[in-house]
Amino acid sequence: MNPLRLRRGVRRGRQAPPDAGGAAAGGAPAAPVDGHEVLERLASLPVGTWRYRWEPEHVRHLGPMAQDWHAAFGLGGRDTVIPLVDAHGVTVVAIQALYHRVVDLERRLADLASHPDPHPPVAD
Repeated sequence: MNPLRLRRGVRRGRQAPPDAGGAAAGGAPAAPVDGHEVLERLASLPVGTWRYRWEPEHVRHLGPMAQDWHAAFGLGGRDTVIPLVDAHGVTVVAIQALYHRVVDLERRLADLASHPDPHPPVAD
């Protein structure tokens, strides 16, 4: 098994790598994204089981292929890895979009419940 490689000077769990996002970390300010578009792309992303070449045949992982991820989101510098910071970001944005959809549906349902249809459909 290959060991986890860390950037020089970065100790596991102690600090973010020098290229971690955010203005506080010296990165560029965040640009807004359309959460519903991210959710649609995530929903259409192929997901399957796979293993690293060096792992035994019985070991399986579940997730998208890095090439599909890169094609869907264009994040990260290479199409051979899915950076955790990008996976976390896509996950948070998708959860936010789902939350807003649920709130909107709850609002619509409450509106329908408070204004019943005065002319319900008649069964044949």
